[in-house]
Amino acid sequence: MPTVEVAGLADGDFLLDVREDDEWQAGHAEGALHIPISEFVARYGEFTEAAPQDGPVHVICRSGGRSAQVTMYLVQQGIDAVNVDGGMQIWAASGRAVVDAKGQPGFVL
Repeated sequence: MPTVEVAGLADGDFLLDVREDDEWQAGHAEGALHIPISEFVARYGEFTEAAPQDGPVHVICRSGGRSAQVTMYLVQQGIDAVNVDGGMQIWAASGRAVVDAKGQPGFVL
């Protein structure tokens, strides 16, 4: 499965967060698209409208398990998808910004 380290992500890379609503509201990467794994298939059209046509989709969750499942699904659909190794835990630990639902400093739940 295609994987990328958090350090390998550049500002502006497309990020898909598949964590649940309470996790997202507590803290997420600013600019990420949020579609919970539990709703992903039903909201697939929303994803395809937002996803880049000419670049990879970086899929993230808390630690990498749920995002790996979604990455595998997307790859099977022919999407250039990459799992973010270590997820939001590594994102936050590496000093990347985490914001809550109100745009204030957040935390990884």
